[in-house]
Amino acid sequence: MATYEYLCSDCGPFDVRLAIGSAPATHDCPACAGEARRVFSSPSLAVTPHGLAVSREREEKSREMPDVVSAPPPRERPAPRPHPALSRLPRP
Repeated sequence: MATYEYLCSDCGPFDVRLAIGSAPATHDCPACAGEARRVFSSPSLAVTPHGLAVSREREEKSREMPDVVSAPPPRERPAPRPHPALSRLPRP
């Protein structure tokens, strides 16, 4: 089953689920029973989650124009851990 989009001149757009390849050029509008013409639109591009779209754009950009690194990032030292014997002392 595929979802096909039709446009009624009076009621606006609506979707119809039909078997793949069986969509006619016109379909009856469910609201006014008038003739609606089939509209061709891109599949599922409008419902891509924002986070996924941003990730794809960033990945495509890095392929063509990768970031130039002039030096390695500064090394951060881990915070010193307290001596284990200090954990047994009473706390104020």
